[in-house]
Amino acid sequence: MEGMDFKNIRPYNEREAQEAIQRVVKQHEFKSITSFVFGEDRIQEIAARAAGSKSISEFQHNFMRPLVWEIVKKTTENLSVSGFKELKPDTSHVLIGNHRDITLDSSILATLLQDYNITIAITWGDNLMVSPFVTDLGKINRTITVFRDGSPREILLNSQRLSTYIRKIITEENLSVWIAQRKGRSKNGDDRTDLGVLKMLSLSGKGHLIDKIKSMNIRPVCVSYEWEPCDIQKVKEMHISSMKNYVKSEDEDLNSILGGVMGQKGRVHYAIGKAMNEAIDKLDTELPKNEFLQLLATTIDVEIFKNFRLWPNNFLAWNRLNQSNRFSAKYDAAAEWEFDNHIAQMLKKLQSLHGNEEEIIRLFISLYAQPLQNKLEHDLPVDSPM
Repeated sequence: MEGMDFKNIRPYNEREAQEAIQRVVKQHEFKSITSFVFGEDRIQEIAARAAGSKSISEFQHNFMRPLVWEIVKKTTENLSVSGFKELKPDTSHVLIGNHRDITLDSSILATLLQDYNITIAITWGDNLMVSPFVTDLGKINRTITVFRDGSPREILLNSQRLSTYIRKIITEENLSVWIAQRKGRSKNGDDRTDLGVLKMLSLSGKGHLIDKIKSMNIRPVCVSYEWEPCDIQKVKEMHISSMKNYVKSEDEDLNSILGGVMGQKGRVHYAIGKAMNEAIDKLDTELPKNEFLQLLATTIDVEIFKNFRLWPNNFLAWNRLNQSNRFSAKYDAAAEWEFDNHIAQMLKKLQSLHGNEEEIIRLFISLYAQPLQNKLEHDLPVDSPM
């Protein structure tokens, strides 16, 4: 793979970032986001601070970090973490994360990791480059573009290029890389690693499959939102998909980005799981490639299931879905009222679907019940992890 061209997938370098910063602060989206997050009276102040940034790190300090923390302040009740102290600044990882929100999963993680002197690059699907503003903002903030479409040969070449670039960043630049465990967000609350992600990681490097995977230093990351970002939109998509092929509207990805940023999320927890290399050493190395990678995917999934922070609505949803009282002690009347209020709001917003109300409610409840169901199926503790 020597001489491979990474221009189309790499983030901006410092010179390119300087030019992009000046474009970003002039875009109407910048003014809209700044107005929502900081207030209209601070647009000029924030723009001046952002435009005055002399490096990518300075831009992140002057704009992105305050932006993310203000979003957290406005749209969450509490943000907690676990496992972060296990990470070391001199050890880079591929951080494979569950994926619930288009931008916030990785943006909040990157901001949290700054407090531990760890910088990450973030993989992003090319379908999310929905405007010049989003593209510039992403590439300034070290996003790696993932091209998914094309002929079988193009898809293979894109995967080889992505794998090689991720390996280059980890081994040569000592940056960790966040990548979602699957293409697109989890719509039904079931966090499962797509085998294709692990196959992609194995397409670069030298030696045995085990060596190529272990050198990526995989570590699972789990984000747990009390209230799922864009949960109503996810239910809508699942309901329509159950009857016919779902086709996204032209602005749907952009609206999902904005909805995820602005929506109320309740409590949020980020957990860094155990590094996978020790678990990899315990797997049968003589298995065929796909079987080995599937076992690894399952191992990653279980680590994510284990680290998912359960909230009262997860226990309530599981009870309702299973017509059970098994976890009634895990929530109170106030939690029930809040859950029912969310359902009522959802039904009101989805009236135009003219769909089966019972089925729509079932999809909503299932979304919140699934994290608990995953723990039960793997005999994992159902109390919140410390």
